[in-house]
Amino acid sequence: MTSAQQPAPARPTSRDVARAAGVSQATVSLVLGDKWHGRVSDATAQRVRERATELDYRPNLAARSLRLGRTRTALLVVPALTNEFFARVYTGAAAVAAEHDFGVVLYPSPDGTGPARDPFASARAALDGVIASSMAADALGALHGAELPLVMLDSDPSGPEAAAHVNLDITDGMRQVVEHLLSLGHRRFVHLASAVDTWTFAVRAQALHDALRNVPDAVVDTVRAPLDVRAGREATARVLDTDGPRPTAIVCDDDILAAGACKAVRRLGLRVPDDVSVTGFDDLALATAVEPELTTVSLPAERVGERGMRALLAVLDGRPAEPGSLPVELVVRGSTAPPPVVAARS
Repeated sequence: MTSAQQPAPARPTSRDVARAAGVSQATVSLVLGDKWHGRVSDATAQRVRERATELDYRPNLAARSLRLGRTRTALLVVPALTNEFFARVYTGAAAVAAEHDFGVVLYPSPDGTGPARDPFASARAALDGVIASSMAADALGALHGAELPLVMLDSDPSGPEAAAHVNLDITDGMRQVVEHLLSLGHRRFVHLASAVDTWTFAVRAQALHDALRNVPDAVVDTVRAPLDVRAGREATARVLDTDGPRPTAIVCDDDILAAGACKAVRRLGLRVPDDVSVTGFDDLALATAVEPELTTVSLPAERVGERGMRALLAVLDGRPAEPGSLPVELVVRGSTAPPPVVAARS
């Protein structure tokens, strides 16, 4: 028999790893399935991983999936594929999924907030669970019907049927925005609010009004706009091009609306931030592409995706998901300054 005809060497099995590590096959399964915590010592787990690496052992995922009745696939539902925030959520979820030999299917909900259709003939037959980011409460009816574990991201924690929630501290983010603008001397505000009816935007509006409620001379008007630059520009132009005292600060629900607000200010012959300060929310790449760069709230989107995937894995294993909201941080840049009267006094 020639070398070309020689059979390929047999792939190492879990029994080979167990023999090399001096443990049982059950221990190998626990360690390589990441279920060893509290059952196997750290030293033994490390030894098993080292022997598996040395032997170039690859688990038979198809056989494991059949044995467990799982597909090792999660569905990530987002309002849109064009928004950078959701791309970063996917990046975080996919990174954690890869560590656990899971795949993530990304699925945009039609028309932004739903209702989401079942992307498969039967989601139950194709998926182990669903992660939904920034969705309306009633947008996932078809997937709820599949009786799959559901993890909600950036969504109403009192919403029904979710096995776990992962949220950002949106309230604190808006509080930071308001405190920053108040400290600069602003008292006349416009809230350029998203016209999308979701929990996260409702929280931003509530937090803004709560933060200004006890400021006697503060005034805030709200104007709504769809989430695009043109709509933000047109809504801002209508607010600024009127008789009466002009607002000195425009607080926007996201960076896209803020970019539109900045365009409106310039087209009216005004300046950001000398005449009007503008703030955003999200800290997208757009925030540093505009001039002046946006003061905005930075949201750790990748961490949202990471924690969401870990929460789904915990639910599938019968463990509690990690509690608590993720912190956010105000990033102060060039789009905010004292209002004209305060600046003149200084």
